[in-house]
Amino acid sequence: MTRLTLALLLLLPTTAHAADFDAKAAERFAKLALACVHKEYPNKISHAMTSDKDVAPPRELTPAFYGCYDWHSSVHGHWLLARLARTFPDAPFAAGARAALRESITPERIAREVQYLRGEGRASFERPYGLAWLLQLAAELREWDPELSATLQPLENAAVERLKAWLPKLSHPIRSGEHSQTAFALGLIYDYGHDPLVASKIREFYAKDRNCPIAYEPSGEDFLSPCLAEADAVRRVMPSKEFAAWFDKFLPALALEPEVVTDPSDPRLAHLDGLNLSRAWMLEGIVSGLPKSSPRRAALTAMAKAHRDAGLASVTGEHYEGGHWLGSFAVYLTTQRGIDRAHTVRPYR
Repeated sequence: MTRLTLALLLLLPTTAHAADFDAKAAERFAKLALACVHKEYPNKISHAMTSDKDVAPPRELTPAFYGCYDWHSSVHGHWLLARLARTFPDAPFAAGARAALRESITPERIAREVQYLRGEGRASFERPYGLAWLLQLAAELREWDPELSATLQPLENAAVERLKAWLPKLSHPIRSGEHSQTAFALGLIYDYGHDPLVASKIREFYAKDRNCPIAYEPSGEDFLSPCLAEADAVRRVMPSKEFAAWFDKFLPALALEPEVVTDPSDPRLAHLDGLNLSRAWMLEGIVSGLPKSSPRRAALTAMAKAHRDAGLASVTGEHYEGGHWLGSFAVYLTTQRGIDRAHTVRPYR
């Protein structure tokens, strides 16, 4: 199958909702996750060691989330499987997705994950990106599979405790285009629980920002836009009229073209494929936060579609460097999880 043929199979209208998302295209994303959630190597671990006892293979260090190259990709790979199995319960891939989730999320494995997370020297482990995705997985399971949700809950609680201890002490936002970025993570965390602490941090960090330097984006290895992610976080906590006034001052002019990856086999350069996908969902999120009468909606919607088309065309699985994570970004975009108003909210404890 050619890259163009796959792209045509994956393309969806910009306004698609989960109900409109084709199961045949979803199966391609599910296969990417199924191929990696229990694939231990290659593996890139971020692992603080305090003694020889900390020397162990990934499957022993983090036995639930050791696949997909790194911990956070494994977590959102499991989220992908839960999201798609829930969205398409009768699809051919659904049984395999459920089986993979049940293989990973067991009481014994989750207890080991909690022990690892709370280990000495790991206060910053996967903070905030991986922990934010863990809460998204927890939310998906809570709404779909009570048994798996209950099994994951000790790790969910540990992640919440870690984030609640960190956020009050964080004095400035982190404006990178990669894992450390706070805007994207705060958006995911806010969607998990609509907690006032998270909402207040979003306002504290971003409400006074003006004239975001979008012309400086992207850096060569970005998979998140600092400017768009900030706007997508802010629209979650502001009424539409307030958000529209803020957005006009924050990004008074916006013109973005999809990025082109020069070497998709390079794990860092391939980040730009993910940037096209995340730009698309962030632009859609921004549109959802604007009043229906806003004159900016049409241009932003067209921009989102261009990035959606380019981003989905890159999710081929040809190179593991992108295949182990781009499917999750594609599913987050196509199922509109970030602007899905139907999901329930659990208080952020």
